[in-house]
Amino acid sequence: MNKIFTQLVEARGLSPDFLNPKYENLESPDQLPDMKKALKRIEKAIKNREKVLVYGDYDVDGVTASTLMEQALKMAGLTEVEIMLPDRFVDGYGMSERLINRAKKDQITLVITVDCGSRNHEIIDKLNQAKIDAIITDHHECEKTIPEAAAVINPHRHDYHGPEELKDLAGVGVAFKLAQGLVKTGKIKEGQEKWLLDLVLLGTICDSMVLSKENRILTYFGKIVLEKTRRKGLLELMKNAGVKQITSESIGFQIGPRLNAAGRLDTAKIALDLLRATSSTEAAELARKLEELNKKRRDEQRAAVKEISKRYEEHPIDTPVIVETGDYHEGVLGIIAGRLAETYHKPTFVLTEVEKGIFKGSGRSFGDFNLADALLKTKDIIEGGGGHAAAAGVQIKQENLYKFYEKINDYYKSLKLKNQERFLKTSADLDIEDLKDFNLELLEDLKTLEPFGPGNEEPIFCLKQAQIIEKKAMGEDQNHLRLDLKAKDHKTIKSVAFFAPKDWFSLYEDEKYNFLIKPTENEWNGVRSIEARLIDIEA
Repeated sequence: MNKIFTQLVEARGLSPDFLNPKYENLESPDQLPDMKKALKRIEKAIKNREKVLVYGDYDVDGVTASTLMEQALKMAGLTEVEIMLPDRFVDGYGMSERLINRAKKDQITLVITVDCGSRNHEIIDKLNQAKIDAIITDHHECEKTIPEAAAVINPHRHDYHGPEELKDLAGVGVAFKLAQGLVKTGKIKEGQEKWLLDLVLLGTICDSMVLSKENRILTYFGKIVLEKTRRKGLLELMKNAGVKQITSESIGFQIGPRLNAAGRLDTAKIALDLLRATSSTEAAELARKLEELNKKRRDEQRAAVKEISKRYEEHPIDTPVIVETGDYHEGVLGIIAGRLAETYHKPTFVLTEVEKGIFKGSGRSFGDFNLADALLKTKDIIEGGGGHAAAAGVQIKQENLYKFYEKINDYYKSLKLKNQERFLKTSADLDIEDLKDFNLELLEDLKTLEPFGPGNEEPIFCLKQAQIIEKKAMGEDQNHLRLDLKAKDHKTIKSVAFFAPKDWFSLYEDEKYNFLIKPTENEWNGVRSIEARLIDIEA
């Protein structure tokens, strides 16, 4: 075992169970509320050969959860299972009136939601009136009362007292627990459910869920399954994206954005169809469409961030929360908000007019400022909204935009939060002074910790007092930076910073700094070598 890796394991206090997870250590699905009610209702549906409609969401978590639920129900013996996804531009987030119309038209007797439904009391009431049962599986924050559904499986219910780590499940993770429940009751053959774990991996990583014990097990085995995946659509998508290895980075920056691009700019059904594709020809065509949509998404995002940043350079922001409105594509509002929050170190809302007098937006936050709580404080002036602590959506009438801006900033100030930038500051796991053990063996050892994410961040190392021997700006906009570094033992390494801070381009060659880096692998003409991703620089 590599010397640096051994020190890392000790520094993080990683247990043998973390390093070598065991599938049998997953929590029992019975720990989740209403699980037995849901299983009983599904058994009835199987017995009576009912038509079931799975209703999901348009992001990666929702699309993977929908695909997983359909597969699990068919494994369990249900033959008539349909999927309906909301349209971001028509329905917004959550269950919509169109669902009721679809269920009635198709003579559905049971609706099962994934990644949504916990706050849709009115829609559930209307389904009940139409004699259509509903099982909600979700992971979003609940109100004090839950909808009167046949079952509400959500670890964020106020009456939930099970293991805390189940609160970290993504929507697809909650859906998988229901699949486990079907295994326990003998409806799915034991072991067959493991082939669903590639979907759990994608949804969990792309929804930025904390990789505590339960998610560590699910994603560890999900990575193994994705590496062997038989899904023709995923194979085509990964080929187009140039994915050579399954890592958290390839999922977060190559696979995830392409799946998400469908729901952002067109319809999530394209991503859903890709995951369910059985024909190589169909899979290739869908993967090509997602590639085009992802390129369009990148262009929209870059143009918006560039325009806003230019304006802020001329007029710096003096409020703790950014509220930005403009003529932006509705599908990329969350990405723009995330980039602004990252750049200016402030919670951010970005909104656009979606119909006359109505603005829709996305928020991104960090640290102690909880967006879900903040939106509750503004519920008297917004048309709707909700989400997580770090990401949320909102809809506001134009006449209330300034009131929202004032109220959200007043609420932030009332919390008297201190030193929130510490949550964005990068710190190193270990200090290293030479590059002797910074090698391919280290890279191989680090792969055993994959996938990375919140709670299991990718390791960062501080290369102490290394010298810049060459500096080069790169990229179409010359906003990426390459530095060749020489350590104290005179060994050298190439490092790259994407979207580097402007002051880094002014660093002098031959000067010495502390460099925070992540090891990366480079392969050229069949020769593998270790390089570094530059994360931060300390004088």
